Amino acid sequence: MAFKTAFIAHAPDAEPEKHRSVIETSKYKLFTVLVKSQAQAVEECKKLVNEEGVRSILLCPGFTHRATAEIAEAVGENTAVAVARGDGPSSKVSMAVRKSEGWFSEEGSR
Repeated sequence: MAFKTAFIAHAPDAEPEKHRSVIETSKYKLFTVLVKSQAQAVEECKKLVNEEGVRSILLCPGFTHRATAEIAEAVGENTAVAVARGDGPSSKVSMAVRKSEGWFSEEGSR
């Protein structure tokens, strides 16, 4: 049986039903899903756990502590939830690229 995990990332133009993929070997199955909002993230994580048997969820650095906690609560204590965080310089590089690509409105929100 394969270990099933998921990576969830934010994108301002994401459509979770369309922007997803699965990569698998005989021992590992990785689901990736792009979401636009926290509500979509919670819903997708719950579906992945309940319908696909995902046991570990990795969130992109854009998820706050509160958002991460909400997802952890939604999927239950038998599913690991973690956030991919970089160091300060890496975060600055990533932020600059996303800003140049128009990810943020003038108010700075997603």
